[in-house]
Amino acid sequence: MTSYYKSSKNNSDDAAPSNIGRQSEDNSSIDKEAADSESAVRPEGEKLQKVIARSGHASRREAERLIARKRIKIDKRIARLGDRVNGSERIFLDDKELFIAWEKPRQRVLIYHKPPGEICSRKDPDHPNTIFDDLPNLKIGRWISVGRLDINTSGLILLTNDGELANLLMHPSSEIEREYAVRVLGEVTDNDIEQLKTGVALDDGMAHFDKITYSGGQGANHWYHVTLKEGRNREVRRMWESLGITVSRLSRVRYGIVELHRSQKVGRWEEMDDRQLRELYESVGLHINKPEMDNRGRIVSPYSQRGKSKKRLVMPDNRRKSQKKGKTKRR
Repeated sequence: MTSYYKSSKNNSDDAAPSNIGRQSEDNSSIDKEAADSESAVRPEGEKLQKVIARSGHASRREAERLIARKRIKIDKRIARLGDRVNGSERIFLDDKELFIAWEKPRQRVLIYHKPPGEICSRKDPDHPNTIFDDLPNLKIGRWISVGRLDINTSGLILLTNDGELANLLMHPSSEIEREYAVRVLGEVTDNDIEQLKTGVALDDGMAHFDKITYSGGQGANHWYHVTLKEGRNREVRRMWESLGITVSRLSRVRYGIVELHRSQKVGRWEEMDDRQLRELYESVGLHINKPEMDNRGRIVSPYSQRGKSKKRLVMPDNRRKSQKKGKTKRR
């Protein structure tokens, strides 16, 4: 139709208005039919990268890069950007099947006070105690730790069932501040402080503290509060040790806007309330997806059966009671 319209215009500048009007009507009807047919065949389900991010394997952008590199498979075929899944598929990364949280659970975040001696991995034959041992059970999904602390470091660990939130909180581009309380052995000079702020050379590149505050001490032990926006392996300890200063105790006291309260006991977790959740999500540019609830306060899952996207319908209590009364009367 486009080529005809151009040729008529080129052959005659005085084309009949009636023909043009008739032609535009034809075009609009064709466009409408095409839109209807496109919506009719539009696949159901969620975008693949969103499902991968929600399950905690990568951020959405990282998942898109994995898909573009042909490292993701849906069942036996290589995934493509734009693919959607509905819960009946198996998803693989480099031929290793991924755990996928198909349903959309209520978003939860735990504030955990990690003691020394626990590791942040799920399983390690050399260290049986992990931060996941005493967490509440999840019916859907799994707990994802926001960053890690080494076995000898204590303090704040955030755990969530939202993979997208976890990845944003850990990604360097978010520049989330981490604050640590550090006890060092021996005297620290003003030149040491200035050098730690300017930058020290580590094996994996330069590193520096954004803030250093002296917090007192007795004898040879001195406490400092330090802040940085990175999460490299044992970075805080290595920065002090690069100047010959020994770190005798290290504890994380803040992650972003979340602070570890002194009243929270070591080895215990506390769950964020709605206000805290909203503030945390807004700090990284996300919004809380409130799940749809039925009349009895239960979450209505969009994937109540694997492979189906129909919502489970729940009959209201008042209607159920009226039907029971009607049956009793008929008897």
